Amino acid sequence: MQRIKRKFNLWNSSTLIILGLYLIFFVYPIGKLFSEAIYDPATQSFTLANFIKFFSQRYYFSTIINSFQVTIIATVLTLLIGVPLAYFMSVYLIKGRKLLQIIIILCSMSAPFVGAYSWILLLGRNGLITNGLSSLFGITMPDIYGFKGVLLVLTLQLFPLIFLYVQGALANVDNTLFEASENMGCSGIRRFFKIVLPLVKPTLLAGSLLVFMRAFADFGTPMLIGEGFRTFPRLIYTEFINEVGSNTGFAAAISIVAIAVTAIFFLLQRWLSNRNQFSMNALHPLEAKKPKGLTNILVHFYIYFVVFLAFAPQLYVFYTSFLKTSGLMFVKGYSLDSYRSAFSRLGNSIQNTFLIPGIALVIIILLAVFIAYISVRRKNALTATVDGLSMIPYIIPGSVVGIALLAAFSSGWLPIAGGVAIMVVALVIRRLPYTIRSSVAILQQISISVEEAAISLGSSQLKTFFTITIPMMASGIISGAILSWVTMISELSTAIILYTGRTQTMTISIYTQVIRGNYGIAAALAAILSALTVVSLLIFMRISKGKSITV
Repeated sequence: MQRIKRKFNLWNSSTLIILGLYLIFFVYPIGKLFSEAIYDPATQSFTLANFIKFFSQRYYFSTIINSFQVTIIATVLTLLIGVPLAYFMSVYLIKGRKLLQIIIILCSMSAPFVGAYSWILLLGRNGLITNGLSSLFGITMPDIYGFKGVLLVLTLQLFPLIFLYVQGALANVDNTLFEASENMGCSGIRRFFKIVLPLVKPTLLAGSLLVFMRAFADFGTPMLIGEGFRTFPRLIYTEFINEVGSNTGFAAAISIVAIAVTAIFFLLQRWLSNRNQFSMNALHPLEAKKPKGLTNILVHFYIYFVVFLAFAPQLYVFYTSFLKTSGLMFVKGYSLDSYRSAFSRLGNSIQNTFLIPGIALVIIILLAVFIAYISVRRKNALTATVDGLSMIPYIIPGSVVGIALLAAFSSGWLPIAGGVAIMVVALVIRRLPYTIRSSVAILQQISISVEEAAISLGSSQLKTFFTITIPMMASGIISGAILSWVTMISELSTAIILYTGRTQTMTISIYTQVIRGNYGIAAALAAILSALTVVSLLIFMRISKGKSITV
């Protein structure tokens, strides 16, 4: 009896419960999705017809080519922009450096489809810049829609991720390496290519994967600004909507292909990272120096130009939210009519944006604390399985998660589709990794001897966990929770699959209002969403004291 009691303590029990939840709400839906992709209910037999249809028809297969094309080019462009930006901000004294860093972080955490909507207002066929250049100089701007528009939005949205990764890596570079290179006559551009790039190579691989995954899985940008340019998430959504009510097998097959593609790239990045992995310890961190002469002008121009270009769409959204509207058109003058209409007509979506992510956030915090603790302090095969399962949703496109949950829970033994519960489950599955990784990072810095000392003084393991360990983990838990919150309030790809009229959030409302051409209300809602993001990130920065936003 004692052996059984010892075996089923709090940690074993909580590990089994969490594993059970993952099996029900993640493994089972993915399995259900796979079974629908290969099972034909008409003949009641297994078939590969859905996969053959996808790979044999150019209309569908070309979508993969489109997604790879825009994603790979966007990843390359983010590297070309983000790496020099991080290098300049690390080695030079830049005026307004703190403000610039805050703006860059805001750009990285804002909803991508808001950027797409903003560029439509600026460079669309009736956009501000388009009309201005045409009327003043007779210049006809190239069409922003399609491949070029998707590429522009993704690049400006995602280069801050490379910036944050590389800046974090450069913080671990010892200044003596730079001093030694200067003594040997290696400085400037030559030092950048000979010293800096090799040192940050593992970081570049990690950052490139993150950019690739986000660009590949982005749904809102190609839907709003892509017009006829089909990408994978867009195809998954349109095929699923077309298939609802009849046969969802083809949409399920496309989803399985998406999982396979992202998994291959994730494993490839891990393999490359392991081959190029090394540790750095900066006993003497880099000392930023004031640039001189032409270098000073060029460096400041580059930094301010890039940051302004990335942040301009968000500024314009705030501006247009205060413009008067007549029907669906902006007119001269300013008013709060768009905000009044947003609250009166779509107030429910604003409430849901607090309610649904709020419930999900409480669950995320509870699960993350236990998963982080058992992963670090109670390592075994079972806890490693839980930790691994918790990170898999990170590489799966949101639309695929949404379709899997609908396939599993639209009917049967747990019919939760169409309500708040399935929206909460989707957010918990997708955003839990942020809080887990942040909690793990802070727990690894806490010596286990602190807990052992408390237990040796008569405190129980449970009491030690709640009164000693959790308070010491608080900053990591809160930081991760805020990041989870920021990504949840801007979630679109999963929500667009799962929402109903009762569970519509601000992101859904913004998307639908833009599609309908109601730009005034869309701008007001986008401004509210951006303001929430700003407040959340300021709280994060206050708590984390400058910690980099990465996962």
